[in-house]
Amino acid sequence: MNKDSHTQHISQQFNTELEELRSHLLAMGGLVEKQVSDSIRALMEADSGLAQQVRELDDQINLMEHNIDEDCIRILARRQPAASDLRLVISISKSVIDLERIGDEATKIAKRAILLTEEGEAPRGYVEIRHIGEQVRKMVQEALDAFARFDADLAMSVAQYDKTVDREYKTALRELVTYMMEDPRAISRVLNIIWVLRSLERIGDHARNIAHLVVYLVRGQDVRHMGLYQLQEEAKAAEQPMPEDPPPAP
Repeated sequence: MNKDSHTQHISQQFNTELEELRSHLLAMGGLVEKQVSDSIRALMEADSGLAQQVRELDDQINLMEHNIDEDCIRILARRQPAASDLRLVISISKSVIDLERIGDEATKIAKRAILLTEEGEAPRGYVEIRHIGEQVRKMVQEALDAFARFDADLAMSVAQYDKTVDREYKTALRELVTYMMEDPRAISRVLNIIWVLRSLERIGDHARNIAHLVVYLVRGQDVRHMGLYQLQEEAKAAEQPMPEDPPPAP
C-alpha cells in the first residue's frame, strides 16, 4: 500500500479529509520531535528558559491530540471506512496517543533540567543522556518519516532498534546505581539523571509503537507482540522478490 491507495474514492471530500487527518498527525509529530530535542538540549546546556518553553508546549500537544481524535471519530461515524482507509484512521488514532505520551516524557525531562539547573549538575550521566537522547530522537523522526512515506521497511528498522536503546539504558542504569552506592552525597542529583534516562527509554518505546502501527497500516499485519528475531525474519521476507509466474506449457 502507498499514498495512492488513498486517492481513489468517489468522494473527493473523503480524500481531503483523510489527507488532512494525516497532515495533522505529522504536524503534531513534528512539534513533539522538537519537544524531545529541546528538552535534551535544555538539560545539556543548563538552559532553564528553554526547558520552560518545552513545558509550555504541553497544552498545545494535548489540544492537538484531542482535535485529531475528534476528527477520527467523525470520519468513522460518517464515512464508515473499510480496508486500507480504516487501517489509516485506526493507525492515526492510536499514534496520537503515543505522540502525546512522548510529549509528556519530554516535559518530564524539561522539569528535571530545571531542577538540575537549580541544584547544580549531576556528576555522572550526561554522556549517556546525549547518546541515548540522540538515538530516541532519531527513532521518533524516522517513525514519523515512515508514516509520511508509508514505508514499512523503515518502520521495521525503527522497531528493531528499540532493543539497542533498551540495552544501553540498562547498562547506564547499572553504572549510575553503582556510582550512587560509592558516593551517597550524589544520590539526589544522579536520581534526576536516572529519571531522565527512564523518560528517554519510554520515548523509544512509544516511537517503536508508532513504527508497529505503520507496518499494520501498510501490510495489514500486527507485529506488536513479535520478538526481535521474528521482526528480523519478517523484514527479510518482505525484501524477497515475488516469484515469477512459470512460462506457459508448450
